[in-house]
Amino acid sequence: MSEGMMSRRAFCRSAAGGAVGLALRGALGGTTRPAERPNILMVVTDDLGCQVGCYGDPIARTPNIDGLAAEGVRFTRAYVTQASCSPSRSSMFTGMYPHQNGQIGLAHRGYSMRPGLKTLPALLKAAGYRTGVLGKVHVKPGRDLPFDFHQFNATGTRDVARTAKVADGFMHGGRGKPFFLMVNLFDPHRPFENTFRGLPKQPLGPDDVKPPPFLGVDAPEVRKEVAGYYNCAARADAGLGMLLRALARNGCEKNTIVMFLGDHGPPFPRAKLSCYEAGIRIPLVIRWPGRIEAGLVSDALVSTIDFLPTLMEAAGGQTPEGLPGRSLAPLFDDAKVPWRELLFAEYNSHTHTASSFFPRRCVRDDRYKLIVNLLHDRDRSLRTPGAHGAAWEAAQQAELDGMAAGSAWKTLARPPEVELYDLKTDPVEFRNLADRADSRPVLQRLQKELLAWRKRTDDPLLDRRKLAALARRHGAGEVKPRPGKGNRRKQ
Repeated sequence: MSEGMMSRRAFCRSAAGGAVGLALRGALGGTTRPAERPNILMVVTDDLGCQVGCYGDPIARTPNIDGLAAEGVRFTRAYVTQASCSPSRSSMFTGMYPHQNGQIGLAHRGYSMRPGLKTLPALLKAAGYRTGVLGKVHVKPGRDLPFDFHQFNATGTRDVARTAKVADGFMHGGRGKPFFLMVNLFDPHRPFENTFRGLPKQPLGPDDVKPPPFLGVDAPEVRKEVAGYYNCAARADAGLGMLLRALARNGCEKNTIVMFLGDHGPPFPRAKLSCYEAGIRIPLVIRWPGRIEAGLVSDALVSTIDFLPTLMEAAGGQTPEGLPGRSLAPLFDDAKVPWRELLFAEYNSHTHTASSFFPRRCVRDDRYKLIVNLLHDRDRSLRTPGAHGAAWEAAQQAELDGMAAGSAWKTLARPPEVELYDLKTDPVEFRNLADRADSRPVLQRLQKELLAWRKRTDDPLLDRRKLAALARRHGAGEVKPRPGKGNRRKQ
């Protein structure tokens, strides 16, 4: 049969098996292993946090995400490197933290990675994969992200049926090569669309929802926005279902790694553009038939810096040396395997404005979270994209004095140098323990670990002069040197 006459199923079944596939049998461990290099479908939702049914949210209507989790592994403690779109995605592409690759803010606002970095699409292409992306890429420079196929602007993927149709065509056109397809669904990004192209069929209203606990405020306008967010999330879930059905139609479902995740948390205060759990913790579900046991749940501290090593190992390609992440493959065999004890993240900027530039670094262990605010000695305006909305207005009007939520909102507006939270007793991070004497051993231990990580990853903002220069470029005022401290900022 000629290549042009091969069936859809034959395209996917023929994808680069043979000797390469046999060589992979021993590479990843486990008792059952695919005989061919897998296709890869990565579905990334814009601003979706853990407001998902399988993550315990009683309001969310996400049957397709929940079903995918039942067929693969659900990571309960997965994190992005920065709760802002471009920096977050840059880590997926490079396996580096934003302060390492240079993408510290939004690409369309002038931020960019250092040129010449080895990226996931380039490495997979070199390994023989056909690469495609639907929707926003939002990382620069584009020449270092050489996708073979790109369609739709950022908002175009809100039409999930059309997006799935284009994805179906990409899956069909394989010509014997395995594929990597990244589908970036715009939902549930602002502006919230309660319905779009008839989805969801039965949208929620303000009376059907409650604000997420991390907000700590409630008002009719807040509930209206929250309902919109959940409706957008339901539409993204419907889009995932359509993509999975396209895989099945093409006969690819048995030999395709499906990754589903959010690029960071929801577009509300104390989530997006923060280092709080609601901003950096995301849903992450991976299905790989024959390789990952169905219904697996992992509590390991995993990060998007782990994606590139994981996928390159699965593809039989070369992972660049010196990356901070590691392949997730051991967790596919044993969800309880010893893993990293510390998880790091950061925030730098979002747009080139003084209000947006507020660099911070954070570390969490199994229980505690430390956040260090590098420009703590000034007000942080909340008038930044993603922090707008009814919740901010409601917090200013609510009677929150003396309440834990009130303290949290004051901290958000003017953060101290150091924040410390007990995530076991205070998962929404309302009570800062940094000034408590009985917290000093934990505080000092995490400060030491954070400083070591910043040195290990060559964080440029350890240099006070570079921090000052970056602040000036953002119009954020002068950063005074610390007497007797030199150029290095002690944590």
